[in-house]
Amino acid sequence: MNFKSEIMAMPSWLRRPIGNASELSAVQRIIKQRQIHTICEEGRCPNRGECYSKGTATFLLMGPTCTRSCAFCQVDKGHAPMPLDPSEPLHVAEAVKILGLRYVVLTSVARDDLSDQGAGWFVKTMEAVRQINPDTQIEVLTPDFYGNRDCIETVVKAKPACYNHNIETVRRLTGRVRRGAKYDRSLKVLQIVKEIDHSIPTKSGLMVGHGETLEEIVQTMEDLRTIECDRLTIGQYMRPSLDHLPVQKYWTPEEFDELGKIATDMGFNHVRSGPLVRSSYHAGE
Repeated sequence: MNFKSEIMAMPSWLRRPIGNASELSAVQRIIKQRQIHTICEEGRCPNRGECYSKGTATFLLMGPTCTRSCAFCQVDKGHAPMPLDPSEPLHVAEAVKILGLRYVVLTSVARDDLSDQGAGWFVKTMEAVRQINPDTQIEVLTPDFYGNRDCIETVVKAKPACYNHNIETVRRLTGRVRRGAKYDRSLKVLQIVKEIDHSIPTKSGLMVGHGETLEEIVQTMEDLRTIECDRLTIGQYMRPSLDHLPVQKYWTPEEFDELGKIATDMGFNHVRSGPLVRSSYHAGE
């Protein structure tokens, strides 16, 4: 499938207005002035127009270059990422204040080059945000830290409002879609969070459209519930470029509704399922 045919084949429910240009530029200006990054921009999120219009953003910590090479992700890859910017935690905290965020999501690229894989940087940023914005709740969306319990515990002890780690796809497709990741290791991350502090809600996300079956999606949901994952997002994979995996199927809004009902019936207490849903979509709700 070439890029042109994929765009032409894209169903109407995946097309949405980009949003108010002035609102978009206002948020982008705040971010650029502080030389910080958001997954909204780096990941070309289809919802950034809506989120920016509400003055919200998901901050991408530790630079724009990831040490992993997942086949679905728009974020830049490389083995020599930027040195950590000591001013980043403060700049993120300032942006949170200017944007008036009551709920903020902190995510990051994978930083396998760092001794603690960036776990301590999450904590530094959380502390900076709380110092300037004491009433703002913080959700974290972390890499898998290669399943290192000490790294996970470092973040958990900082008491995020929610700990999110995306499993992304079903077991059969993990090797092709998430290079460098392992299905069971992602489950283990969320399991360790609950072992350390059972009071912290855990969350995960699925992208569909890589060729998975309904049965495989249901099995993944069951695997997540087995380790007491509380929240789930399900969205459509959209190919960022010719260098990324082609879309195998566009799931319909009705199918997403059915997936959401299955997840709710299974016991997830917060479910977002829809073609344009992403892991941080409406996170504050």
